[in-house]
Amino acid sequence: MSAPAKALPPLHLALAVAVMVVWGTNFVIIRAALAHMPPLTLAALRFSLALVPAIFFIRRPAVPWRVLGTYGGLIGAGQFGMLFLAMRHDISPGLASLVIQTQVFFTLGLAVLFEKEHVRSYQLAALALAAGGLAVILLNTHGDVTPLGLGLTLLAALSWAGGNIASRRAGSVNMLAFVVWASLFSVPPLIALALIFEGWPAMRAGVTGADWTVWANIAWQAWGNTLFGYGAWAWLLSRHPAGSVAPMALLVPVVGLATAAIVFHEAMQPWKLIAAGLVLGGLALNLLWPRLVVLLEPDGF
Repeated sequence: MSAPAKALPPLHLALAVAVMVVWGTNFVIIRAALAHMPPLTLAALRFSLALVPAIFFIRRPAVPWRVLGTYGGLIGAGQFGMLFLAMRHDISPGLASLVIQTQVFFTLGLAVLFEKEHVRSYQLAALALAAGGLAVILLNTHGDVTPLGLGLTLLAALSWAGGNIASRRAGSVNMLAFVVWASLFSVPPLIALALIFEGWPAMRAGVTGADWTVWANIAWQAWGNTLFGYGAWAWLLSRHPAGSVAPMALLVPVVGLATAAIVFHEAMQPWKLIAAGLVLGGLALNLLWPRLVVLLEPDGF
């Protein structure tokens, strides 16, 4: 029988928490940068800085170019392009950090559709809980979120899920190298979309008008989220069972909601707490139920 996942050593646990803090605080960093720069331009710069100079020092992973291209396009123009557009005016950082986690369920749906995976009853229950949370948010689309913002963030989550399916097809690779080289395919479509929808004058004004704090925000997104975040996460997964590491991801929306409340004084209304509880409950059920079953097996004690 499967052995239960073991607790992480203290230093490894601290590293996992650090990654979650970087990923969770990224939402307030994004909102701060969007106050000074158009969203698609910001996304293009984020991936440009993740790409250069890292690509000159990290060897390309042994995966087909089409896989890198699919992942780069979906994560760049899809996930972050849509997310940045939503976060400029139409969804608060805290709610964005919560709604984007629905990528878990979109990934499940795409795996069923394209990879013929089977859905288990606990996954349906988890999906129902998360859908209930989204319904609560949809009923309160005023102030912190608009219908457009919710829709764009869900599209970002769907793009992230598509990227997850693409990365699965890459097999077991160095995820940091995979993300860096995939950024080669994120930058061109983001620049093209920025030119079409924002225009060169707005792009130039955003870049020339950016002060050191804006560039620090972009560096945090590129180097903190990509180089440190993915690198450390891949390192942890290579040394511990997924069941010991993956549950830490539940901290991302918790950190996102907390930092949004602290930095931008985002209100935690009762409906938002209910929605967060439902979505996080669904995520926790989907992630932790298999581990709980193992623990409850006769040989798991």
